Parts: sequence; structure tokens; C-alpha cells
Amino acid sequence: MLFFSGMVDQTPTPTPSPGTGSSVVPDVPVDAPSCASDVGSLCARVFQYTHASWLSRSADAIVSHAVTTIVIIVVAVVLRSALHRAIRRIVDGASSGRVPRLLRPLRDRAAASLRESAPQMIERRSQRAQAIGSVLRSFVTLVIYGVAFTLILGEFGVNLAPIIASAGILGVAIGFGAQNLVRDFLSGIFMMLEDQYGVGDVVDLGEAIGTVEAVGLRVTTLRDIAGTVWYVRNGEVLRVGNSSQGYSVAVVDIPVGHSADVDDTSELAQRAATEECTEPAIASKVLAPPEMLGVQSVTAEGILLRLTVRTRPGEQWAVQRAVAGAVKSAFDDAGVPAPTPFGGATATRAHGSARP
Repeated sequence: MLFFSGMVDQTPTPTPSPGTGSSVVPDVPVDAPSCASDVGSLCARVFQYTHASWLSRSADAIVSHAVTTIVIIVVAVVLRSALHRAIRRIVDGASSGRVPRLLRPLRDRAAASLRESAPQMIERRSQRAQAIGSVLRSFVTLVIYGVAFTLILGEFGVNLAPIIASAGILGVAIGFGAQNLVRDFLSGIFMMLEDQYGVGDVVDLGEAIGTVEAVGLRVTTLRDIAGTVWYVRNGEVLRVGNSSQGYSVAVVDIPVGHSADVDDTSELAQRAATEECTEPAIASKVLAPPEMLGVQSVTAEGILLRLTVRTRPGEQWAVQRAVAGAVKSAFDDAGVPAPTPFGGATATRAHGSARP
């Protein structure tokens, strides 16, 4: 019995052959995801080729949501392209003179005859339309891609609350740090939408007075009468005086002596101004006949008469100089007395009484 028992204990245990017993578990690294042990699964195949745990773990989700993600991306790209094309057509139409119905309330306030005759108005309209179109395109791109990115994250089950909170905090921080820059941009946008001034306008911005050479979203460029170029931040402009919108007025002040007849002198001045305004060099700049307002003031030196002429925008100074010269020549020919400097007559009499 003992001999038989020993022989039984020494009998080797048979090893199960492949295919006849349980399946063989492949060797899987320790850092592999649990799904990588499933033979034939997408997770196992992705991990076999990439050895990336996060990619393998998300492979099934990526494939299952791939169609929805592709649709969101395609719709976002097509919608952005369509809106950009529409904005570009509107901008090109506004630049060439065809103002669409959407921008009709925002068209420049210059007279129609001036817009047709002055090349500066074409540049002004084009620059304004291009700036507004650039802002609109950037805004459309930001909104569409932002919404698409949020939808894609939501499709994969990402919690958007921390992301939105972080974006809000970042926006507040940027707003406080770059508030002057933001104010300049916002002021520039509203300035262009309201058409406060444009290229070629003569404006008074407080610290700087001159002709507008360039209008940007952040800075406006002016050149004064001395040739100095001024760069004014749009956020620093608190008031704007525009001498080039609609029409301008040439104001001509005419000083005469106390002994001059006011009615005859006023009639002579208006006649001389009317004749000067009919000259070819001045007639194209004048919109209405000269108007004699009468006596502006009476001083110790003499009487000041005022005459006005309505002109095209920006032409008031040329008309003012031409009319003033014509009135002066007419007064000299007619012998109208000139004003006497204050104290001049008294000094002459005192000098005469001192003679022996």
C-alpha cells in the first residue's frame, strides 16, 4: 500500500492545452487602464499602438461622439464663413457708395454733393466701413467658435462650471489690468458707429486741433496747421468739435470808424462780398449768398460789422480770406474811414497843443 501511494503522489499534473481550458490573460503593464485587458476591444488596440492610458480610456467615447463632434465643427466653420462673406459684402458695398439698409442709419452726415466731389469722403467711408467690418468679423468668430467649443466639451461630459468660472475670473482680471485699452477700443467703436468724425475732417479734440489723417479703433491721428502730427487716444476724447459736417460758415468781421455811415457801409460790404462769391474760384465753395448781420459791437476804436457766408465743409477759411480782401478793397475805393486806435486822437491833440 505504501509503495502504491508513493507512486500515485509522484504522478505529474497535466497542463491544460490552449483552447481546451480557460483563456490566457495577456501581459498588461501596471499603468494600463482596466479596459486594456479586454482582448479585441478598441481600448486594448489603442493602448497597444499608443501606450497612452488617457487616449485608450477615451477611445470608446471619442468614437461614439465623433459624428456629433464633426457635425458641430462643420456647422461652426460653414456658419462663420457665411457670416464673414455677408459682412464683407456689406463692407464692400458701403465702401463703394452702395449703403445697405442695415447701415443706412450709420451713414456719414456730409452733404451728397460733397461726398460726390471730395475724394476725402471716399477714403473716410472706406476706412470707417473696414474698421466696423473688422470688429464684426472678430466678434462673429469669437462667438461661433466659443459656442462650438463649449458644445464639444459638453458632448464629452466635461463639467463646464469650473471652466466658465475660471474664464470669468480671467476676464475680470484682464478688464482691470487693461481698462484703458478696453476704453480706447470701445470709444473708437462707438465713435465710428456714430460717425463723429472721419478722414479729412477739421476737428477740435480739446488738446489737439487739426485735420484728421487716420481713424483707428484705439488712436486718432491729427495734423495741425503747423504740420505737427498728434496721436490722440479715443478714450481720452471727452468732446469733439467738427467743422466739416454738413456745412460750414465763414464769419467775416469788418471794422470801420465811428464816422462811417452804418447802412451805406453794410450795403457796400454785402455787395462786394456777393460779387466775390460769384468768382469761379470761390463760387464752387459757397452754398448760399452772403448775409449781412449788421453791427456786432461798438468799441472805443470803431464799429465792428459782421457778415457770414455758408460754405461747403472745410472751405470756410478760404472763403473768409477772399471775402475779407474784397470788402477791404471796396472800402478803400469808397473812402470808408478805418477805425482809430484807442488813444490815437488824444495823443495827436496833446502833441499839437505842446507846439509853440
